[in-house]
Amino acid sequence: MNTPIVSASLTALAVTATFAFVGPSLGATLKLKADLKASNEVPPPDSKGSGSVTLTYDEATKKLTWNGTYSNLTGPPSAAHFHGPAPAGKNASILIPIFVAGASNSPFEGSVVLTDEQVGYLKSGLLYVNVHTSANKAGEIRGQVTE
Repeated sequence: MNTPIVSASLTALAVTATFAFVGPSLGATLKLKADLKASNEVPPPDSKGSGSVTLTYDEATKKLTWNGTYSNLTGPPSAAHFHGPAPAGKNASILIPIFVAGASNSPFEGSVVLTDEQVGYLKSGLLYVNVHTSANKAGEIRGQVTE
């Protein structure tokens, strides 16, 4: 019996079996939300509109996924975006489009791979969701993205 060959074969079999049961490395997943209200806008418009967005961020892929709803707006939405960097009560530039006029109804969903800079804003609480209408071009409902 040739022991080195048997030993090498058993080692190779053991290594193969070990890797067969090892799954892909998964990063942490963050669950976030944004409560959309007219009172969160700066300045707040006269609106009874409201909504919500639930978000998931996968650290391994840097993918941000969202599902949202809105209701009682003064008219059809003309656009929705993620803005930042800005804390609650401050305005900022558009960073990530969510949808444009005619492209989405409530509910809406989407995803994007974030840049390192956008990841920093997300983790620092400096992103907000804004839904715009014709009557409220600067934004009708807004919500800060938080955990």
